[in-house]
Amino acid sequence: MSTQQSSVPVVMVFSGNDPSGGAGIQADIEALISHGCHTAPVVTALTIQDTQDVIGYTPLDGGLIVEQARAVLEDMPISAFKLGLLASSEAVEAVHSILRDYPDIPVVMDPVIASGSGTVIAEDDAIDAMIELLLPQATVLTPNSREARVLASEADSLDACAMALLERGTEFVLITGTHENTPNVVNTLYANNRVMDSFTWERLEGSFHGSGCTLASSIAGLLAQGLEPFTAIHEAQEYTWQALSEGYRIGMGQRIPNRLFWARDEDS
Repeated sequence: MSTQQSSVPVVMVFSGNDPSGGAGIQADIEALISHGCHTAPVVTALTIQDTQDVIGYTPLDGGLIVEQARAVLEDMPISAFKLGLLASSEAVEAVHSILRDYPDIPVVMDPVIASGSGTVIAEDDAIDAMIELLLPQATVLTPNSREARVLASEADSLDACAMALLERGTEFVLITGTHENTPNVVNTLYANNRVMDSFTWERLEGSFHGSGCTLASSIAGLLAQGLEPFTAIHEAQEYTWQALSEGYRIGMGQRIPNRLFWARDEDS
């Protein structure tokens, strides 16, 4: 392998296809391009959705998910994994079977449970499988506050949710505060059974389609570039906030993050 080839880290993403282009595989690709990475996209589900809501979805067969991933893993080195929509327990089990063979590669998990409008897109058995099989394998978990409460339903506060998720094996938990009733958005990072840091961001008007995908993929891309987790988590939030602040509304629903804001012509 030449130096030029090996200088571009590859991130394998397990995500659903979103035909609106706002979330899922396309969001992952755009975010990872922005961090100088090559994306190896493994489709886990086909969805019917627009910028307003998810209308329907079909999880892919677990064997097909595994075959997609194995073909690439036997061909090129992977520097990080990013997990997105895993709508069935079969999909979760398929991804788990891949990750257990590559325990030294960092894993960033965006636990997609519902769409931005609240439509549930992960079956109950899939959520149970995520908790049992994938949380112990995750380097960084990026739930929003609603997802954190689902994944740790026994907890009585977001801090307690994070502690429960850490106890299940995740190394870092970043709970995002977009859905909380606060003037600003406060994201809180947990590790080593304690709060590591909190990050405050200006609350932008409107809502966004694909913000969670953008954040998780950004973290994965920065880890793939060799950053340590704390720095990657911080820088990924900065990039995501900028993408959201320059987002655009081209449909009748949520705004889409402008993940390629850096490519604009400054003179135009």
